[in-house]
Amino acid sequence: MTDADLQARNRYFTIVAVNLAATVGAIFGLVLMGRSAGLEGRLLGAAILIAGVYVMAVVPRSLARRWRTPPGS
Repeated sequence: MTDADLQARNRYFTIVAVNLAATVGAIFGLVLMGRSAGLEGRLLGAAILIAGVYVMAVVPRSLARRWRTPPGS
């Protein structure tokens, strides 16, 4: 594999790892919301869920945009 192939593979794995971590966080937020008896726990779970969904939606796209091949290369 060339250096460019290794770099592309590592970047792909980074994007997948970010998505996986955000998914785990969102699931944790759902579990926290479901098992919490008080309002504070449910609010914390909702905040973690929203943060996880936000990370899933924004971070991989911004990484891909940052790492995209420049035009003319």
